[in-house]
Parts: sequence; structure tokens; C-alpha cells
Amino acid sequence: MSFRTKFVRAIYADHNASKAVTSTLDILVGACPSDAFMLNIGAGETKIDSRMKTLEIEAAPGIDFVGTATNLPFDADVVDLIVTQEVLEHVDDPFMAACEIYRVLKPGGKAFVQLPFIIGYHPCPVDYWRFTEHGIEQLMSQAGFKNIRKGTAVGPATGAYRVLVEFFAILFSLPVPKAYRLVKGFFALLLYPLKLFDVVMNLHPESGRISGGFFVVCEK
Repeated sequence: MSFRTKFVRAIYADHNASKAVTSTLDILVGACPSDAFMLNIGAGETKIDSRMKTLEIEAAPGIDFVGTATNLPFDADVVDLIVTQEVLEHVDDPFMAACEIYRVLKPGGKAFVQLPFIIGYHPCPVDYWRFTEHGIEQLMSQAGFKNIRKGTAVGPATGAYRVLVEFFAILFSLPVPKAYRLVKGFFALLLYPLKLFDVVMNLHPESGRISGGFFVVCEK
């Protein structure tokens, strides 16, 4: 893993490490039997649990399956738990992806789907969508899921942080646009303490207006 990737995951884009996300995943994974088929779609180098299989669009060390979210290479009704974190915004048809997740899950199987709301454009290789709290719920209910429980992955402080880092990176690199990434890294570190306000701001009933992202846990 490159230094840039480590920096982004640890400082700038640490949504997956939020307490709300990790504690929810711990419960879901812990509830699965030892022989459960668990799948992380778009996992990259992330390994949530030693038993969890990974799927990516290209073969690489540590990747168990190659495929796309809109055409999962599995039969219907075979997976116990599916996890996808900050992935479906990069899929051209997230509604088809949600239907595919529903198709391959066993009856009673569960899905954890995490998506961004207030963050900047981040191509990987492309970036299509953002989802409000109700938007992510609609995405999964339209695919047929039930018992949908919503949660905030990262709150309004993180949303503001992501926008401000981009704002200052663009502003202060205007004289030398090639310095954008360097300036962005500087402000990512400088403004990082802003994220700490999520702890209290998440208590406000209107915090979802500018939260960084949401997740849902749902059942087939």
C-alpha cells in the first residue's frame, strides 16, 4: 500500500473507520456462523474479517473474486452477508447493483451498504452519485429489501471538513494548479480536528442535512 493510500485512509477519507460503522460491522460479522459465505464488494485491500471473501473489478493479490457490482458472479441465494463501503457511488447503475446484491443473498441474508453524501468528487476511476439518508433507504427498498435500519457513517463535521479541504486546496493552488494535491494534503492535516465535532453534532436532529455519509443494514 502506497504512502498516499495510507494517508487518505487514515486521515482524509477514514469513513470506514468510524465507530458507528465498525461497531455495526462487528455485530453483523459476529452473528454469522463459522461456515457463512460473507462477501465484501469493492473491498480493495480491506479485510474486515479473515472469513470474508473479497470481490473487485480486477484481479490482485488478496482478491478472491473478480466481477462487477451490477453483474455478480454468483448463483442466486448463496451469500449470507454482503458488505459494500463507499463503492456504489462509483457504479453507473447503483439500482441494478442493489438488485444484484438482493439476488445473490440467501433469504434472511443481510446487506451493509455505506455511501457518501457530502464529500467532493473522487474518481476511482469515475464518480457518479451521492445519496441522502432517504436516498440510500430508497435504493435498497426498491430492490426488495426489508427491515432497513439507517445509520450515519460520518456526520456534519466530516462533511464540512471534506468540503473545506477541497475549497482551500483549490484556492491556494490557483497560482500553481499542479500543487493541488500537495496543498490538499496540507489542509487535510491542518483541518483534521474539525472531524471531532461529529461526536456532538450527530446529536442534532438536523445533522443529516450535511452529514458526510450514511449506511443501511437491510435484510432479504
